[in-house]
Amino acid sequence: MKKLFAGVFLTTVVLFISVCAEARLYVDITSPGQRKLPVAVQDFLGMPEGKEVSDAVESDLGFTGLFAMLEKSKQVEGAGAPFSPENWRPLGVDAVVKGTLEVSPGGEINATVAVYDVSEANTMMKKKYTTKKDLIRPLAHRIADDIYEAITGQKGIFSSKIAFVGQEGGGRSIYLMDYDGQRMKKIVSRGDVTMKPHWAPDGKRLAYSSLRSSKWAIYMLDFDSASESLLFSSPGTNLAGDFTVDGKYLLLSSSARGTPDIYMLHITTKVLSRITYADGIEVSPSTSPEGTRIVFVSDKSSSPQIYTMGFDGSDVRRVSYEGNYNTSPEWSPAGDKIVFASMQGGRFQIFTVNPDGGALTQLTNQGANDEPSFSPDGRYITFTSTRDGAKGVYIMNANGEQQRRISPANIRAFGPSWSH
Repeated sequence: MKKLFAGVFLTTVVLFISVCAEARLYVDITSPGQRKLPVAVQDFLGMPEGKEVSDAVESDLGFTGLFAMLEKSKQVEGAGAPFSPENWRPLGVDAVVKGTLEVSPGGEINATVAVYDVSEANTMMKKKYTTKKDLIRPLAHRIADDIYEAITGQKGIFSSKIAFVGQEGGGRSIYLMDYDGQRMKKIVSRGDVTMKPHWAPDGKRLAYSSLRSSKWAIYMLDFDSASESLLFSSPGTNLAGDFTVDGKYLLLSSSARGTPDIYMLHITTKVLSRITYADGIEVSPSTSPEGTRIVFVSDKSSSPQIYTMGFDGSDVRRVSYEGNYNTSPEWSPAGDKIVFASMQGGRFQIFTVNPDGGALTQLTNQGANDEPSFSPDGRYITFTSTRDGAKGVYIMNANGEQQRRISPANIRAFGPSWSH
């Protein structure tokens, strides 16, 4: 086991006190006709970093497309003034966010944040947080997550992470960044060729394949111990797939016995169970959210197509019928969609399809697009694209809208994987 780094930014913000008013659903995120909820986020007071936090909260909420953010110049009520609904009703604002930051005797930052319901003239949410001074942005993401949940009833994704493969020069490394591309950090810097990482359900481990000394092996990075360990190695090509829902097993493909087949590896005992026995290629296994089926790629129909099966390899069902090269499937968190890449006119494009093969929908058409991965709430997808030249990591809404690059232009980035 090898120590790789001194620490990462996975767990940082501590919640002290939570005071919430009567639960009420302000935005139904499942309704396609839902109007944007007008929200005002005021500059947080008390410390110079306050504005940085409130700006990040405003950016997170605006990213969702569910909120209409009121410009600061139009806010009548001062940030330090007590909340008064009379100041906001003429502006059509439904919710107001106020906050303060202060330094504790121990040097930590304490934040108090309140969200007010203008129409009901009451407090929708009030919480206190504490964190270290160098963790301002995670604090802002945590606050935005709580506001989002208070308004929509659903968990936010602003504290989630995206792991990806980056290439600067000859070698490939594993990087980690926030969902919006900020705070990018190299966490594994080994391997001539490293493939897309896969998150464990607890968000504390990553599994990935790497070619080192001309040998393919699967490694696991443990964030708690800040160390990497060899998980599986055998002759041939060994590629990591998804963890099982309980995190006890890793799905993988291996050509140790000829053509690639799909296996299930017990993380602790290292016992390997074979699932498929095809003469052709069977790779890229991903688990359904309920943990009962596997989506994978097989060329049993003479071209790579998307299939699903049970964990014992039985009840194989074909999902994709259009296109002669379909790959990189992943199940949505709700289980109602499978996202994958399909070769169209010599370039991969990203599609979604129902698990029964219905409702095939193309999401991308600029450049080549591959390696899709759902956000924890299933409302967004991260993927690799060449539309701006070199490969980069992008995100988009799950319906294909609002496609944007989040990885910097000075690094070749691909293989993104969104934390659970």
